[in-house]
Amino acid sequence: MTDNLAEVSKSITEEAMWDSLPHEILTHVFLRLPIKSIITCTSVSKTWKSLIRNPSFISTHLLHSSNNLLLFRLRPEPLAKAVKQLKRIGDEKEVYALHWDDNTNFHQYTTFDDFPFHGQSGTEVFRVVGTCNGLICLADDLLYTYAYNFILWNPCVKKYVRLPHPNFSFMTTGPYTTAVGFGFDSKTNDYKVVRFVAPEDGDFEEGEFLPKVEVYSLATGKWRVVTAQCPKCAVRDAMLVCQRLQAFVNGALHLVCYKRTQEIRFLYFVLVFDLEDEVFREIPLPKHSDSNMFYWNWVSILAYGNSIALLEPGYLLHILDIWVLKNYADASSWTKIISLDAQAPP
Repeated sequence: MTDNLAEVSKSITEEAMWDSLPHEILTHVFLRLPIKSIITCTSVSKTWKSLIRNPSFISTHLLHSSNNLLLFRLRPEPLAKAVKQLKRIGDEKEVYALHWDDNTNFHQYTTFDDFPFHGQSGTEVFRVVGTCNGLICLADDLLYTYAYNFILWNPCVKKYVRLPHPNFSFMTTGPYTTAVGFGFDSKTNDYKVVRFVAPEDGDFEEGEFLPKVEVYSLATGKWRVVTAQCPKCAVRDAMLVCQRLQAFVNGALHLVCYKRTQEIRFLYFVLVFDLEDEVFREIPLPKHSDSNMFYWNWVSILAYGNSIALLEPGYLLHILDIWVLKNYADASSWTKIISLDAQAPP
């Protein structure tokens, strides 16, 4: 009993000593620590935990952070085969890992072996919609357009939020295609999930109606409908599992859509949705010599510094074209920086 009291007394004394440090000094120290060390520090004392979880500190740490990390989702081969065959498998789990992006070897930074959502997806695996400031947005829509299971997950602190049912569904809208984006609103310090729902007509024709757009706010925990009118277009849904469908750059979501005109049946462009002001605009896609109207159908869009890039594998061709918008403010600055032809095996 005496030994226990001595240990408790020592613990209280040490905690009081750490808490006595000025907050300015603690903040300067924490800002220089990697995220894993900061998470450990939250267990030292209530004062440290409160300081680290303060929104002001979180924002400052993000600005000071220079870590370039890539998120890898690793699936065992039996699980990958089961997904393709629309089968369920109970003993194989997907693993998420972070790897450094500042060297040629992509050394592993850490893994998240305890994926908390195993078996909760209709296809056994979730689709990664996007990542932002350590948060991962997951969607259960790899093979089912009418899926409404969305999760915001912070694997470092082992916390998550399961989003409520969205406003638009098959029951309210009828047949549709949908695209989902995820990003951060720096004006309100809020993380947002955006659904672009494009209704189809009776013949399942796309692009004939104005898409309906709704936003989930992490701050409010609710979905709401965007009042600004989205341009008439068709969106590409998650059935295109090999493509990267959205990019978050300069405070806005970017996704490749198409619309119909009298001259061109499928006119592809980049739809931009500003997360701060919640307004839409368009960026024309580069002109190319390929006369095939489906040239942009399989394109992936990615962030490229403070601009965007397109990865185009070609339509029924084993090629890869990479386009970069060199000046984000100038749609005429699209440049094809590389074009690769598949080589026949030896």
